Amino acid sequence: MLTVFHTADWHLGQSFFGFDRDYEHQQFLEWLLKTLDQHRPDALIISGDVFDTVNPSALAQRRYYDFLATVSTSLPAMQIVITAGNHDSAARLESPSSLLESLNIRVVGTVSRDENDEIDIHKFLVPIVSPTGITQAIVLAIPFLRPSDVPLLLEAEDPYLDGVKELYRRTTDAAVVMAERIGEQVGGQIPIIAMGHCHVMGGIESRDSERRIVIGGSEAVSPGMFPAEIAYVALGHLHKAQQFRQNRIRYCGSPLPLSFAESGYQHSLCRVCFEGCRVSTVEEIPVPRTIPLLSVPAKGAVPVDGLVDELATLTLENDLPPERYPFLELRILDQGPDPSRRVRIEEAVESLPVRLASIKLETMARSASFDEEMLASGLADLHSINPEEILTNAFREKYQADPDQALLQAFREIVMQQETAEA
Repeated sequence: MLTVFHTADWHLGQSFFGFDRDYEHQQFLEWLLKTLDQHRPDALIISGDVFDTVNPSALAQRRYYDFLATVSTSLPAMQIVITAGNHDSAARLESPSSLLESLNIRVVGTVSRDENDEIDIHKFLVPIVSPTGITQAIVLAIPFLRPSDVPLLLEAEDPYLDGVKELYRRTTDAAVVMAERIGEQVGGQIPIIAMGHCHVMGGIESRDSERRIVIGGSEAVSPGMFPAEIAYVALGHLHKAQQFRQNRIRYCGSPLPLSFAESGYQHSLCRVCFEGCRVSTVEEIPVPRTIPLLSVPAKGAVPVDGLVDELATLTLENDLPPERYPFLELRILDQGPDPSRRVRIEEAVESLPVRLASIKLETMARSASFDEEMLASGLADLHSINPEEILTNAFREKYQADPDQALLQAFREIVMQQETAEA
């Protein structure tokens, strides 16, 4: 029986509202090492977004390479396959490939082409080989695909989506030929496993932390894009663990919540077992959460004056080191301009063992007085628009009241200064 661990979206080096998350990533990687040692899978596949930015910090890179070095020493028989995500620098991730391959680690970050500008399909085909030299599976290690990476199809309805589908089709065809040849040698069928970093249609996304993949165009691929010959599709990009087509197509989810919108997710990785060329079981292994994400109040919003009562309901540990303080999001009911609001909020939390990460202002219902017609047309002459009217309409929309004269006078002075500067 072949066993594969599927993980993705580590986002090493992420800054959470300005706070460093290295402690959390360190704890996750240490937990992952112990979990791998306990289960001893045949392969670990990481489906993109290893790092949070294309220029990760030296510390984030050190965490990554320390993990790879440690796991290759403790589990030399386990093969690792890594692909780049849309947050990664594909070339940077792939650059040490020659060195990593000596450690039984294969990294695919970029799409390569030959002298005829044809895509090198075989670069994506990664055999999973046992310590005895027997090929147990074939992985389609396909990284995040940019529009320039996919085959150019003349008269395609959607050049990008149709190109992505065609690339998976060509790669699968090549894998089937390889799998059939190997199957004849070993006397049985072997599974084809595809990796991908993309947005599958119908997937639940977290807009607060998941960057749009294709700017200015459609980006969601159909689950039917993955050919039936693929036994399992190991996806990255969406941070919530979810599956399509009876467990065959899965997002394992990110190991950490990357925004407060994800605080309710059960973060996990997938342990996938294969019998022959098909999946036998998929187990979601929960990732322990090191740092809580707290929202006050848990639902809705309260005025600043009611915040102290809400904070009093929190159960907090007072003897934690600062790097283990919970992240706190405050949801404040915006009742109008309040210059002292920030100071009052900071005073309310300054003695608490928390890290104030986010203050979210929630407004009352939209005002019917807002000029929707002007927004809908989008064609008004900019010189005919009165800035004071825009301010007044926006204020009414947010607070269901007219701005006071002091605010209007201050605004008029700003507009006058700007007009004088431009004269």
